[in-house]
Amino acid sequence: MKQDPLTRGGNTGTPLPGRGDSMGVSLLGSTPSSSSISSISSLSSFISSSSSGEERRKGGGEEFIGREEGEVVSISIVTIAEESCPSEPFGTVAGHVEVTADESAARERDGQSKTSHSTQTEEEGERNGEEEEECRKEDDDENEQGVEGEEAEEMDEDESDCPALLEEEEDEAGRNQVFVSDENSELMSDRLNPETPSTLLNIKMKRKLDHGPDIRPFPSGKKHCKGSNYLSPSSFVPFQTTPTTFGDLRAANGHSAQRRRVTSGPPPSGLQDWLHTFQAWSGPERLLALDELIDTCESNQVKHMMQVIEPQFQRDFISLLPKELALYVLTFLEPRDLMHAAQTCSYWRILAEDNLLWREKCREEGIEEPLVVKRRNTLKPGFLHSPWKSAYVQQHRIESNWRTGDITSPKVLKGHDDHVITCLQFCGDLIVSGSDDNTLKVWSALTGKCLRTLVGHTGGVWSSQMSGNIVISGSTDRTLKVWDAESGECVHTLYGHTSTVRCIHLHDKQVVSGSRDATLRLWDVDSGECLHVLTGHVAAVRCVQYDGRRVVSGGYDFMVKVWDPETETCLHTLQGHTNRVYSLQFDGAYVVSGSLDTSIRVWDVVTGGCVHTLTGHQSLTSGMELKNNILVSGNADSTVRVWDIRTGQCLHTLQGPHKHQSAVTCLQFSRSLVVSSSDDGTVKLWSLATGEWVRDLVALQSGGSGGVVWRIRASNTRLVAAVGSRNGTEETKLVVLDFDLTDNHK
Repeated sequence: MKQDPLTRGGNTGTPLPGRGDSMGVSLLGSTPSSSSISSISSLSSFISSSSSGEERRKGGGEEFIGREEGEVVSISIVTIAEESCPSEPFGTVAGHVEVTADESAARERDGQSKTSHSTQTEEEGERNGEEEEECRKEDDDENEQGVEGEEAEEMDEDESDCPALLEEEEDEAGRNQVFVSDENSELMSDRLNPETPSTLLNIKMKRKLDHGPDIRPFPSGKKHCKGSNYLSPSSFVPFQTTPTTFGDLRAANGHSAQRRRVTSGPPPSGLQDWLHTFQAWSGPERLLALDELIDTCESNQVKHMMQVIEPQFQRDFISLLPKELALYVLTFLEPRDLMHAAQTCSYWRILAEDNLLWREKCREEGIEEPLVVKRRNTLKPGFLHSPWKSAYVQQHRIESNWRTGDITSPKVLKGHDDHVITCLQFCGDLIVSGSDDNTLKVWSALTGKCLRTLVGHTGGVWSSQMSGNIVISGSTDRTLKVWDAESGECVHTLYGHTSTVRCIHLHDKQVVSGSRDATLRLWDVDSGECLHVLTGHVAAVRCVQYDGRRVVSGGYDFMVKVWDPETETCLHTLQGHTNRVYSLQFDGAYVVSGSLDTSIRVWDVVTGGCVHTLTGHQSLTSGMELKNNILVSGNADSTVRVWDIRTGQCLHTLQGPHKHQSAVTCLQFSRSLVVSSSDDGTVKLWSLATGEWVRDLVALQSGGSGGVVWRIRASNTRLVAAVGSRNGTEETKLVVLDFDLTDNHK
């Protein structure tokens, strides 16, 4: 392989093969810029090492003529400007090598005039013209058109080889050099055939520059560089340019840089001169001019500038992030804000529909099950709606109905004649009411019809529990009965107590009963067998709780007892109350007891010690509910209080202008709402978070004159209230409110 005359990165050169000991080089140079000093040094070394012949000067140019063949090598050095064209990546060398044979002296003269930065006199120009005439006579007689055609063909061939021949390398000072690759040196040597009588090597570097001496000027930043004389940007390592003007930024963002925003009339005279003046100023001068311009603008003009500028700097960072990070960011949004974000664009909608994201949101809201809803339309093929999001949306809709929905048409279930409804259970679509008329009735929550009446007790029914289709009742006839609510059949009658069964609590397949005979019994529901008998109270057992491991009971003997039912032993006797214990709550760690002595006590089930004494009520605490360390208590003093049992602090007292006017008979609460009933004939809805009254759900016309709400039971979507009166002013009935009005529910 032949040696390349321009060595890669070196400062010395090797003579071209077949040249003998000397050759001629014409340096048609302009004053080099600082970025090309190293290249000139390399060329100087090459010239000094390859030229040992005699030197001749003519007309300001330098020519080194070889003694043997008299061939001329012309090297044009082009100053590369700092500015780059946005049509190709900045810093890319679009090199162009032209190797021409018998190039006309007119082209050489033109190259000299374009690249030389020194002024030549007319006399020097004439001398050069004479010399060029002599060189032209030495060539074969060819017409000018043929020469030009051959020259064009030669240039096309060279350009097709350029991408493989040219490479770019930076020296230690960060300056660019153009060199010929080793594997293609043979191709270059073949083009420099020594048999050609006059070979002119003309290397021109063309890149994105302002407009150099050799290159046709073009408006910077406006038009893309075109034509076959330039290498495609794809031939080099891609490197994106940063937009330098606001027009470039708008174009990069997909907006037309030439788009006119104001079309109120023709542009003012002198606009272009004003723009050219602005462009001629330096950066600090432009900033100063902009400050002055803004100060002179009216408010609507400044607003127009903001409308044009602000959108160009907005970024959709969510779409730019990986999906995992985008979803992590969205977890910090509240569900309501997440739904608003889903309306931004289709990609945000897909992210905001992520099932795992909504599962966590549902669990924060206490929603335990997803909801599968069939949807007719989808966002796009393959798009799946989140079942957890559907569950959240449904729950949000239901809660809104609780707060503001229509309650003008409740279902009214009449039964039990004029007797008192003493106990109430609600499970699924079945409602079971017990009365002092010795019966229980099973109702359909959907239709409001009485499905069947459970007959068998010989005394009033005063306690009941329900799980699925299994109903257990306790009566003044001293028995418990196990019923099948679907068939109305009495499965078992549980005998053993010697007095009224006043309280029962069901857990899985076992039920604990407390009686006025001061004992508690543990029963197997499936077999009807009495498993254990717990004795220790010295008065009637009024309330009981069972979690499958421990039994807790409260009685008229002022005591609360904790039992191990398997060994039938009393683990702790919790003493502190000074009157009868009427209500209990037990969550496995704490026991909460309410008494006629107006106090509520919190006990540690392990140690048996009293953790807190909650004071504030003025009378009997008739009902309580405990969830996640939040206790809600209802009292005969007509108030409802919300407590934190860990601190013993009263968070809210539900009272005020809309408070109950008589004793609170029953209550229930969810994660955000509290429902309470009273002897004043109302059922009220409260906010658990703020303690504020929301609205009355039930208000009997006979309220205040005998109408009473005895019991309430609520599910997520329904409220059942047992109402009546003690003086005949209100008919005994069940009032059912449905807060889920969707087609899916119905």
